[in-house]
Amino acid sequence: MAKKLLLKSLVVLAVLTLVAAGCGNDDGDDEVVAAFVYVGPPGDAGWTWAHDQGRQFAEEQTGATTLFVESVPEVAEDFRAVVVDFIENEGADIIFATSFGYMDPMEELAGEYPDVVFEHASGYKMNDTNFGNYFGRMYQPRYLSGMAAGAITEANRIGYVAAFPIPEVLRGINAFTLGAQRVNPDVEVHVTWTFTWFDPAVEGDSAAALIEAGADVIAMHQDSTAPGLAAEAAGARWVSYNSDMSEFAPDAFITAPVWNWGPYYARIIEAVASDSYTPGAYWGGMDDGIVALAPLAADVPADVAAEIDEVAAQLTDGSWDVFTGEIRDQDGNAVVAEGETMEDGAMLGMGFFVEGVVGSATG
Repeated sequence: MAKKLLLKSLVVLAVLTLVAAGCGNDDGDDEVVAAFVYVGPPGDAGWTWAHDQGRQFAEEQTGATTLFVESVPEVAEDFRAVVVDFIENEGADIIFATSFGYMDPMEELAGEYPDVVFEHASGYKMNDTNFGNYFGRMYQPRYLSGMAAGAITEANRIGYVAAFPIPEVLRGINAFTLGAQRVNPDVEVHVTWTFTWFDPAVEGDSAAALIEAGADVIAMHQDSTAPGLAAEAAGARWVSYNSDMSEFAPDAFITAPVWNWGPYYARIIEAVASDSYTPGAYWGGMDDGIVALAPLAADVPADVAAEIDEVAAQLTDGSWDVFTGEIRDQDGNAVVAEGETMEDGAMLGMGFFVEGVVGSATG
């Protein structure tokens, strides 16, 4: 995610430490210190903001002490310096790392500090003792947001401001496209890669370029509100990400796939407090609320809004999932057969674009 210079002094940790006094319980959660490493600023209204909301929720629910440091680059040395400080100087019992690029150094640190729990967001590595990973099936509300966007577009050309060509992002673009095609088979989704997680200038310019090329709806996989501001300025529409960003571009906003990390963070803290933590590979969905869809704009057609509700119910009860065939890639090859549903491993390693996406899946 965002590559920002690490502050040389970590004294800021003491200032950013929040203790939920009076919220503790008798299980000992108030003795747990949970530390969070953020790749961007909590005020971005995006990815890091959502994680920080989760941190605050967990602190209130458990009474644990929580710490965080923001804008840590995905550079091993920088990440390591922050985590070692958390452990050796702040007494952290749990480290939550919230960006894919932290995975390898976190794996090394888990081996060096066997008495500390390490939890990594969006990765795939783990061990049997103290290192787990967690993520959510964001592709589910992405699909629903695509349905809304497909109903709104008049040009049948949607622009997608994409971050990095990794499976997480490809999966989201494909799910969005499949959702848009469900209600509007003529839709094309045009992808521009920014190779950023949080760079408002680059992301806003990319959105503006997509609009200039003919897109009348913009979707995104970054953390800033810049694509929405560009859409609003041009009279286009916008699907945000991470949180309901409607207040930033209310005329452009359609909906957003959103995160709710708090219950998961609280659950892990409680497990550590009770000495019952076991590392795992958590991938929750709409069924447990870690991902959801923000409210729809008033001009989403009523029949489409009703269909979105029906599909959301199917995703929640597990009777259907997004990558159910037949699905073809950009070259027309069947990647999921009719009536079959893609397995988790294939989804987690996705490396192609579906039909209807214009752009390169390799960036």
